[in-house]
Amino acid sequence: MKKTIAMAALAVAVSFGAVSCKKKVSDADLQTQATTVVTSNPSASVEVKDGVAHLSGTFETQQAKDAMIAQLKAITGVKEVMDMATVAPAAAPVETQSAVAPEVQQKVKDALKDFPSVKVEVVNGELTLTGNASPTQARKIKESVDALKVGKVNFNYTVK
Repeated sequence: MKKTIAMAALAVAVSFGAVSCKKKVSDADLQTQATTVVTSNPSASVEVKDGVAHLSGTFETQQAKDAMIAQLKAITGVKEVMDMATVAPAAAPVETQSAVAPEVQQKVKDALKDFPSVKVEVVNGELTLTGNASPTQARKIKESVDALKVGKVNFNYTVK
């Protein structure tokens, strides 16, 4: 009987010892792991205190934010993730419109159809002529384009 009680006491002592010997992960180790996870989003950051990860910053989508929270929760030793992050509002589409009307571009292209080495482009919102032309062609090109009265035109072609 004494032997049975002694064995039971020893078993209880060993089980308490095993439970209390469970290794606790330090906040510094958790911070390192959490920071590694968060580096995939440069506008987010994380701080770990007492095993709780505090996520902050901005995410492009709710799905990206939820995925980050799931990855942080998957780290062994993280008890909870406090979500202090925000989702950026979707940017409104910006309509880009050429400063030069397409019909003006077409008029100039038609005027230059006899000069295939000169191209009509819109560069930085301005009508620009590029390519190569002889001195005689350059004079004819300038006269033709000026006669159209289309406004400012950059004559950036090379005269050879």
